[in-house]
Amino acid sequence: MPTVATTGHMDLTVASVEPVRNALRQALAEEVGADGGLVGISCLAPGADTLFAEAVLEAGGDLVVVLPSRDYRKKQVGPEHACVFDQLVKAASEVVIMPFATADRRAYEAANAELVKRADALVAVWDGTPPSGRGGGTADTVLKARGAGVPVHVVWPEGASRRNQG
Repeated sequence: MPTVATTGHMDLTVASVEPVRNALRQALAEEVGADGGLVGISCLAPGADTLFAEAVLEAGGDLVVVLPSRDYRKKQVGPEHACVFDQLVKAASEVVIMPFATADRRAYEAANAELVKRADALVAVWDGTPPSGRGGGTADTVLKARGAGVPVHVVWPEGASRRNQG
């Protein structure tokens, strides 16, 4: 059963949600194993990570959640995302909590490294923007996966955009 991880932008515009959701469904359909099975790994951040996790469950796959720190839910999950976050954690077949008390750069980098380590492939909802230099972002994870020899499938459908990119 193939294991597919995800990374992606959190700041998708409202108009981008359905095109990205549909592109993720298609990408996952291409990754399903000969046995019809699939394991999807996500950190469940708002935006791309959550859309991916929902698509994994919709496809009948097993969801593995990787949380960057012990305080991630309390400190990083806002009220607008809490309900779906909690539902996805409850639906997960496995929840991995990285050994950090607080969600910071090191915790995010470690969570992304765990995604790449477990993945047979990475689906990246990515507009191609280079790394910001802060570490732990989408571009950083794509580069880490490519460096580890993990195939990367970039999903950025026509019409997709980010709130902070105009």
